[in-house]
Amino acid sequence: MQSQQHLQQRRKFAAAFLAFIFILAAVGTAEAGKKEKPEKKVKKSDCGEWQWSVCVPTSGDCGLGTREGTRTGAECKQTMKTQRCKIPCNWKKQFGAECKYQFQAWGECDLNTALKTRTGSLKRALHNADCQKTVTVSKPCGKLTKPKPQAESKKKKKEGKKQEKMLD
Repeated sequence: MQSQQHLQQRRKFAAAFLAFIFILAAVGTAEAGKKEKPEKKVKKSDCGEWQWSVCVPTSGDCGLGTREGTRTGAECKQTMKTQRCKIPCNWKKQFGAECKYQFQAWGECDLNTALKTRTGSLKRALHNADCQKTVTVSKPCGKLTKPKPQAESKKKKKEGKKQEKMLD
């Protein structure tokens, strides 16, 4: 009985081994049947880099707009294209609509010129815009704040009225 079980195990092992060999052969012929694709030829373009104009808003001086792009090259399929763009309305347009600056606090008022100034350093330039590294802005100092004597007299009047009500 043990010999029959042993014989049966050997047959199962042989069948599994043959199945494994058969599968390996099938995979090998499938791989051989595939044609190797020739490598794609690397197309070297003689087209230049895109050069972009400044963003021109559709209406007003900020918001959505368009810019023109051009490039050179004898065999370029496309040498001009238009791209949508946006000029943020909160940027200082005085330094270029595509230049964003980080400004310091306002300086002290210059009594000779009645102006105060602050400096900004370039934070970001959109689409490779040509921006200054640092800029300076000036604005009028405004009215100098002086203590108002009227405010004190109003407080005294209110206190006097409170005392009158208490006496009544």
